[in-house]
Amino acid sequence: MKLSDKTLSVLKNFSSINQSILFKQGNKLRTISVMKNILAEATITEDLPKDFGIYDLNQFLNGLGLHQSPELDFKNDGYVVIKEGKSRSKHFFADPTVIITPPDKEINLPSEDVCFELSTQVLDKLLKAAAVYGVPDLSAIGEAGVVKLVVRDKKNDTSNVHEEVVGETNSEFMFNFKVENIKILPGTYEVVVSKKLLSRFTSKNHDLVYHIALEPDSTFG
Repeated sequence: MKLSDKTLSVLKNFSSINQSILFKQGNKLRTISVMKNILAEATITEDLPKDFGIYDLNQFLNGLGLHQSPELDFKNDGYVVIKEGKSRSKHFFADPTVIITPPDKEINLPSEDVCFELSTQVLDKLLKAAAVYGVPDLSAIGEAGVVKLVVRDKKNDTSNVHEEVVGETNSEFMFNFKVENIKILPGTYEVVVSKKLLSRFTSKNHDLVYHIALEPDSTFG
């Protein structure tokens, strides 16, 4: 079997959330961060023939990159052969018990209190601003009838700030994230936030969903 460019981009993104992954038979990919504050799941076009663990996902992807159009040939001996023409690579599977994996049950938000659309342009600008100003926090703030996303250092009153208005609201809230936890593929997202400190980012470009935990100092109402 071959992996599409879209699947490879999802896997590259997943490697930034957790270096290891347990692939499951079928067409669903799921991963969770070591701190268990980011969970991502995607549906892919390929149908994986078996369960297998990869300990270093970046290394696995770089191994695929040694070939122009690699084909995966799964063996029953605990490894996959990556082949193209006369070239062969052998990548051994990891013991599933050493991989931190998401819970089997479906994740549902305990409540849906705020929602807004986050465009790829706004997302890109916010992440660039956070890097330019060297600030660690991203806040979704509801005040004066609008929802705005703000990158800043919330512990520093004189921190440099960049903000973007992304919607309207009748509520007042301050939902805080760590910028380092916004490990999502570029694209446009429907974002739903629960006052119970959990959010859902649903991609409009891929069959892809992220659940990202909020910081405990978040407030609603």
